[in-house]
Amino acid sequence: MRHGGQILVQALRANGVTRVFSVPGESFLAALDGLVDSGIRNVVCRHEGGAAMMAEATGKLTGRPGVAFVTRGPGATNASAGVHVARQDSTPMILFVGQIARGDQDREAFQEVDYRAMFAPLAKWVAQIDATDRIAEYVARAFHVAMSGRPGPVVLALPEDMLSGHADIPDLAAATTPLSHVAPQSVQAVADALATAKRPLVVAGGSQWSQDAAEDLARFATAWDLPVAVPFRRQDRMDNTLPHYVGDLGVGMNPALGAALREADVILSLGSRLGDTLTGGYSAMDPVRPHARVIMVHPDPDQLGALWRADPGLVADPRRVVAALADLPAPTTRWSDWRARLRASYDDWQTPRPTPGALRLEQVVGWLAPNLPANAIVTNGAGNYASFLHRYYRWRCFGTQLAPTSGSMGYGLPAAIAASLTHPDRTVVCLAGDGCLQMTVNELSTAAQYGATPIVIVANNGRYGTIRMHQERHYPGRVSGTDLFNPDFAALARAYGGHGELVERDADFAPAFERARLSGRLSVIELRLNPEALTPGATLTQTRDAALAAQA
Repeated sequence: MRHGGQILVQALRANGVTRVFSVPGESFLAALDGLVDSGIRNVVCRHEGGAAMMAEATGKLTGRPGVAFVTRGPGATNASAGVHVARQDSTPMILFVGQIARGDQDREAFQEVDYRAMFAPLAKWVAQIDATDRIAEYVARAFHVAMSGRPGPVVLALPEDMLSGHADIPDLAAATTPLSHVAPQSVQAVADALATAKRPLVVAGGSQWSQDAAEDLARFATAWDLPVAVPFRRQDRMDNTLPHYVGDLGVGMNPALGAALREADVILSLGSRLGDTLTGGYSAMDPVRPHARVIMVHPDPDQLGALWRADPGLVADPRRVVAALADLPAPTTRWSDWRARLRASYDDWQTPRPTPGALRLEQVVGWLAPNLPANAIVTNGAGNYASFLHRYYRWRCFGTQLAPTSGSMGYGLPAAIAASLTHPDRTVVCLAGDGCLQMTVNELSTAAQYGATPIVIVANNGRYGTIRMHQERHYPGRVSGTDLFNPDFAALARAYGGHGELVERDADFAPAFERARLSGRLSVIELRLNPEALTPGATLTQTRDAALAAQA
């Protein structure tokens, strides 16, 4: 006889889980007991949102569900931010939530929440385990659902009396990936449709990808001489230095690439949903007035026809399809001029536009791009600072970009901690804004406790920059709610036993980064930026003056 916590933890072990993230609560004491001597490391976080984001980042890094445990009520509501990231980013993840005893349900008991109702729009599957002898069954299904079709998050509620109950049941084998076969005629149909194009564009995205897929995509694009773009924050799907890579579609995209999306007559989507962010709010592609033939490869059949009429549509793993396409003979039709034009536009977009101040973010990112190892993992959350990273950094390997397509602030630091724990031998850099970092800055304590060593670069301009940008565009000069009071970030790192520095000039950044790297500790480099430096393309004053002129 084992209690439910032991049964649950053994089910996690059977599915290859070696690390979970949690904030402890009395509602799942039996699970905490099950983790003792299990060989599974329990990384205790400072906030449930941070724990869920670390689990989500682990799912991105490994392709298997990251796991988090949180307590009922406020613990679950705090964790919902990470579940939302996993849903919009199509990341496999499992969140276990403590629940009140079964006999107290529907009485508005202490911290009682109906998790099926709460998480229904955020998760792929939400369930409550009401029988101890069914724990292994539910866990096996959770792993299957999280990884099948379009991956995503699963939430399982654990009533505390069920979890502490005992049962004599066998363990179940790990969830296995269903066999996947892509018929040659299906691949040929995709190739035939693409060959009809005059101005083709390949869009490679989604969460199901690998380094092999990135290399297959490069072979395919080279043989066919095709331009390849990627969706928002999927820039590691192809080596950005290759001549067939033409940039990223989404927030802050190159206007010339947005124009190319409008010009393209055949679009091959490999794993992407071609949603609102990628299309500039459907301004470059309008589902009501489609202008291009869309060939769509996606693992979820419900996505084919959701927005676009797929012609053809293929329900398949995009990794297998791009591998098959790379092995096909190239057509006689060539698109060299079109591809070269888009690449030239990308190269021009990469040329830094100077921003005000003695320390400029474009110079920082411009130094990082050639000086970080190709396998360095770079993370970020949300804010105008990230537009500098997306524009000027060049990703070279898959699995090196951790960023929320959902636009969630506070993501960069938890993701960097998860990356450092998963790959302690690799350089991990988090770029965060001062507002973004302070959403989860308490997780510096988690990093210090468990030996994570990310280098956190804080772009400090004293404000919520993105909101200030929109504020100046719509209500110029009327500032409300966007100024920040910040701590001494470098001193905060030192308070946790880490390495901290303040940088105020371009020339001082590279030496500071090298000292942080050599310290071998959690590091924070605070960049004190000129408040006028609002975006890569416009200062605060220019943004305000343009809005005032438009209103005149």
